[in-house]
Amino acid sequence: MNEHELNITVIGAGHGGKGMAADLGLRGYSVRLYNRTYKNIEAIAARGGIEVSFEDGRLDFGPLKMVTSDIAYALHGAQVAMVVLPASAHRDIAIAAAPYLQDGQTVVLNPGRTGGAFEFRQALRDAGCTADVVIAEAETFLFASRSIGPAQAHIFRRKNTVPLAALPATRTEQVLDILQEVYPQFISAPNVLYTSLNNMGAVFHPALTLLNAGWIEATGGDFEFYIDGVTPSTAQMLERLDRERVTVATALGVRAESACDWLARAYSAHGANLYESIHDNPGYKGIRAPSRLRHRYIFEDVPFSLVPIAELGKRFGVDVWAMEAMIQLACVIDGVDYRHRGRTLDRMGLVGLSLREITRLVQTGSIHPHPDEENGQPR
Repeated sequence: MNEHELNITVIGAGHGGKGMAADLGLRGYSVRLYNRTYKNIEAIAARGGIEVSFEDGRLDFGPLKMVTSDIAYALHGAQVAMVVLPASAHRDIAIAAAPYLQDGQTVVLNPGRTGGAFEFRQALRDAGCTADVVIAEAETFLFASRSIGPAQAHIFRRKNTVPLAALPATRTEQVLDILQEVYPQFISAPNVLYTSLNNMGAVFHPALTLLNAGWIEATGGDFEFYIDGVTPSTAQMLERLDRERVTVATALGVRAESACDWLARAYSAHGANLYESIHDNPGYKGIRAPSRLRHRYIFEDVPFSLVPIAELGKRFGVDVWAMEAMIQLACVIDGVDYRHRGRTLDRMGLVGLSLREITRLVQTGSIHPHPDEENGQPR
């Protein structure tokens, strides 16, 4: 498909959404930007697009076809909807979009965090959506970006590759046929369990924020989050969390990457351990710490990354005590029950499902066996 024939809706005008919309507009795509609160996009609408700066010093402008807070207009005629929102908004946006989604449209969660595609699918069902919509999730966001003004964004270094999977996995190649012309960095992942359980935000974000809580509050985040905030001791905690994540994935039949392997693939960063690999990543240099503890690294990544991984781990007999410790610490500091608020098995539509049923669901879209499977014949 020629890039100028592809209509893309970017849902969300935060750090990532503004960066992606500007980047796509700059490269000649027909882009619509949706944000629920119009005052947050008024300046973009007035300018007709977003100024975007890059690490090499370039400053450019990404024009947008539409800037709106009306989701019906935003979705009408779009082939692809790139959802670039906190995971806490995935269910709400699914319910809001449900009446307006049409057969053949593709919705991509950038990223899904853990269980995003499961929850989005369940929310569409709860809202009565019957359209044949492909839901996919990226393992992580394609690039680090920051909103630096009302109509300005800055894009840091892009990742080399980002695995992506559709639910069900049989439709992943269909999604990639469209998206790889837009972002060739997207590569095929086995299924959404793989993308969900290779969620590195679950390993990095909550622990680094919580373990640097004093420094964040004392300085307003005036330090480099991944450089100054990652010491040998904090990296040791990250490695424990990473081992638990990989073990949960193994219990679900997924061969997950270690954090070190992921850094090597995504950023060409290498080291003898996680501490060294993080410090070898030029993409992390210059990224400041959160200015306060009330930040998406806690209120998004704890309930929508750590909680679902821990839930899956407990369901299938994995010891996730380090994850439980981080969840509990976040609950105490914020005074919020993130376990209750988070992405539970129920919200993902996975309550009571066996491992075999979950595997069928991610591969075929149904928990029920194919007739050939029932007859003992290979599919």
